[in-house]
Amino acid sequence: MKSSDITIIGGGMVGLALAALLKEARCKITIIERALPFFEPNLLTNRVSAINFTSQKMLENVGAWQNIPENKRSPYSKMHVWEKDSFAKIEFDNNSAEIKSLGLEQLGFIIENQHIQQALWQQVSTQDNVDIILATPKNLAINESSAFLTLDNGETISSKLIIGADGANSWVRTQMNMPLVSREYQHTALVCNVKTQESHQQTAWQIFSPESILAFLPFNDEHHCSIVWSLPPEKANQLVNCDESEFNKALTIAFDNKLGLCELATDLQNPRGIYPLTARYCRDFAKNRVALIGDAAHTIHPLAGLGVNLGFADAIEMAKQIQANLEQGMDIGEYRHLREYERIRKVEAVKLLGAMGVLKELFSGNNPMKKLLRGMGLSLTNQLPIVKNSLIKQAIGLSISET
Repeated sequence: MKSSDITIIGGGMVGLALAALLKEARCKITIIERALPFFEPNLLTNRVSAINFTSQKMLENVGAWQNIPENKRSPYSKMHVWEKDSFAKIEFDNNSAEIKSLGLEQLGFIIENQHIQQALWQQVSTQDNVDIILATPKNLAINESSAFLTLDNGETISSKLIIGADGANSWVRTQMNMPLVSREYQHTALVCNVKTQESHQQTAWQIFSPESILAFLPFNDEHHCSIVWSLPPEKANQLVNCDESEFNKALTIAFDNKLGLCELATDLQNPRGIYPLTARYCRDFAKNRVALIGDAAHTIHPLAGLGVNLGFADAIEMAKQIQANLEQGMDIGEYRHLREYERIRKVEAVKLLGAMGVLKELFSGNNPMKKLLRGMGLSLTNQLPIVKNSLIKQAIGLSISET
């Protein structure tokens, strides 16, 4: 039987980030992942993340940021959000007083998930305190002092702490019977990469309409964007299967022709993908010997681009608590030593889930009164520097403690 202080189930971005954050900790870490991630540096993929300031600093601090090629880190310096057929709009610009006061050159970076994951794999694979096992977990047993994990390759690992970083359909969460609250957004995300007739101006664009939310996320090429289009499932299925000319026309119209003609990028193996959207919140982020991070603990609507940043914030807080407990000679797997992590991250997750739910409902439908309130609210916010400053701090992660 092998032994490990911490066993992380899941070698995705968030699980790897936690291992990297603990690179100097006096503990032995085992990562369980089914297979090495597929990585094709020359193939542009349609899964991207908007990396905020706090996530960027974390990746820099653990040595992963340097492993992401500079031409794969696409900065954006502006955000433009508006409602279709309305005067409602709000804009953020890194040249504005409120952004300059934060001393940032950009608001964030658009990066393909595969490059973030690969950079973290490169970092973690160099750590003396990490062992990576390519296998699938089969059974999990917990007693007062240890957790015992059985793998499909026949190995058994005893650990002080099991971390579930295994995504929205978490095996760890299911094994531990940790109650999950979920709500269907009744929307599906359509993702793909597109080329625009006009330059995107290093701007992240987002338009709300009664039935959809459409975001354009800029790449380094000034005419190339990744899109996330939140739609009713039947409409998403129609658009993912229609011919390119029909899709291009529908997309250009939905985007208010803001950047001229939009065309589907055809240099991908799978140019259009769809993903059902569900809000999830686990009632317990921790139990004795077990804790959840990232999508295993919570998932939110992608309209704010906060998904992976929320997961990275979990990893930052978890690493902070583990290091503090190790320094004090505490048992890192006891629930009483996991409660502080659970308390802090549950509060943040609830706040964001609530905010995303309110925004989703507020911008749904054509009710004239709601439309008027939306217009007044966004326009007023756009003119109030203090409020805009608070919003942008939340978006770029400055309200979250750094490593």
